[in-house]
Amino acid sequence: MKPFESFMAKQLEEYVAYRKGLGYAKKKIKPCLLAFDRYLQKQNINWDQLQPSFFLQLRAEISEHPNTVNEILLDIRSFFRFLVRKGVLEQNPLKDIPRLPKRYFVPFVFSQKQTQALIKTVCKNIRKKEKYFLLDMAIYVAIVMLARCGMRINEPLRLNRCHYRKREATVYIERTKFRKDRLIPLPKPVLAELESYLAARRNLCGNDQNQYLLAGRDHAPLRDQDIRFAFHRAVRQMGLYQPKQVIGNVTFGAPVPHSLRHSFAINTVNKIKARGQSPQHALPVLAAYMGHRKYQYTGAYLKVKDAKHRMGLLEFVKSRAVVK
Repeated sequence: MKPFESFMAKQLEEYVAYRKGLGYAKKKIKPCLLAFDRYLQKQNINWDQLQPSFFLQLRAEISEHPNTVNEILLDIRSFFRFLVRKGVLEQNPLKDIPRLPKRYFVPFVFSQKQTQALIKTVCKNIRKKEKYFLLDMAIYVAIVMLARCGMRINEPLRLNRCHYRKREATVYIERTKFRKDRLIPLPKPVLAELESYLAARRNLCGNDQNQYLLAGRDHAPLRDQDIRFAFHRAVRQMGLYQPKQVIGNVTFGAPVPHSLRHSFAINTVNKIKARGQSPQHALPVLAAYMGHRKYQYTGAYLKVKDAKHRMGLLEFVKSRAVVK
């Protein structure tokens, strides 16, 4: 990673070393500070010009989502707090810089019926020609895994054959977002679709050398864009497409593959409620299944009760915006 080059380079390196000593990952903090370092060089300033007005200007010039701007300023504020503790500065120049109003995100949510309809639509789109059949079937199984197992889009794409254990009906997922491996049981419908795909692959390919559980082109894994294309095509065919809408400080997301993960969490909790069981007690188990380090992260997926509630919230926010 590039070195710091501004007049604060020494202090920035000391701070990164300090954070690393506390156990924080270097790559998490340094990119933001490198951007700040470049901004200092661009503005060609010195210590005396590190006033609140300078940081207000910096905040205004960051062309990012308000929540991202707040996170960047939080990192820089923490750096200057470090300088104050060391006695380099008397006070933190970002102390009174206010946060931008937080923007809330409400994802698109598929109902259980819509999820089932999406899966059927993707299945109908599988081309029957031998040239395309196995590729389209692999894409279909990947989308089934997103919908029925709540996987992230890259997780089924990276699965090797050895990660699948038919006898146990499980898959082993390595190198997740939080660098946490997990072994998850496959629901019976997913297991049946996966076995059908593998049987077709054995019949059509014979001595198949592709190491990936879901084979892509030329012994490579499936591509992210293959999944997205099939997903968005099915969504449009179903008439479910909605553009992202920003209303006030609330962003209502468009349907994307990750929406299936949100929907899986919400619909699973609703199934637990319908059985008369406690969602609160089930949340740690659901978090482990979805690969979250803390069940609070899974709780963040439960911003709406279901697809109907999400639609009602959208209409309510729209009506309030019109009144204002």
